Amino acid sequence: MFQLQGPQKLQMLEKSLRKFLPESTKVYGTVFHMTQGNPFNLKALVDKWPDFNTVVVRPQEQEMVDDFDHYTNTYQIYSKDPKNCQELLGSSEVINWKQHLQIQSSQSSLNEVIQNLTATKPFKAKHTQCFLYVMLDTLKKLCPSLVDVKSLPPGDGKPKAINQEMLKLSSLDVTHAALVNKFWHFGGNERSQRFIERCIQTFPTFCLLGPEGNPVCWDLMDQTGEIRMAGTVPEYRNRGLISYVIYNQTQTLRKLGFPVYSHTDKNNKIMQKMSHNLHHIRMPCTWNQWHCEPL
Repeated sequence: MFQLQGPQKLQMLEKSLRKFLPESTKVYGTVFHMTQGNPFNLKALVDKWPDFNTVVVRPQEQEMVDDFDHYTNTYQIYSKDPKNCQELLGSSEVINWKQHLQIQSSQSSLNEVIQNLTATKPFKAKHTQCFLYVMLDTLKKLCPSLVDVKSLPPGDGKPKAINQEMLKLSSLDVTHAALVNKFWHFGGNERSQRFIERCIQTFPTFCLLGPEGNPVCWDLMDQTGEIRMAGTVPEYRNRGLISYVIYNQTQTLRKLGFPVYSHTDKNNKIMQKMSHNLHHIRMPCTWNQWHCEPL
């Protein structure tokens, strides 16, 4: 594998990945932010250049010091030829299979590769598959062939107004990480809280503050630029607040030129309906994550 050094090669990679959207969404979003200063200090590996088949984005080795921190030890993968990338992904120079780690991709076809690797290496993998959504404006810009305006609900995708005397739109600070961690489906531990703190410090965050000045609803971005970790405290649920927060977040990200995308659990009908009403388009491919643990 070759590491792509310098902004010029990363910009070439970003441009090339656009041709393979939406299957390359997770890697494309990550590489986009690497070209914008690389705030998470990631590196991009390709099997060959410039006519690559497989891209693996991962942290630098010096960042991956905790063998049990799968939040940091996360790899984003896209392959034009998933059936023939097993040997490459099996290499310890590409993926450190001795660590607890996560693999993320918009290609469900990688599941066969990863399950095959469990037969040759001492680790187990749990596959989570969710619906992948992309904001309408992002899709129009990057992949207009997937835009089907007829399937959208009427209106401009703007949510209903909130009581602005009681609730104030704001941003999170690091002291709010424990609250986000408490309600995050993939979190709830010390390592996830450290990861959340880093996300808060790195990317734009949005929240609504209640009358006491504490967040009652929030949304973040992860190291791939994906909208993640949305949550609402129980006593403020079923009021449409998360729609309001996500709408304001996505409008800000759109103005910054960021690609806007997210995922939703296949059983979470409420968030699926909200995404549809906000004019976020469900992709034909899925959001995939493999949680891998050495045996």
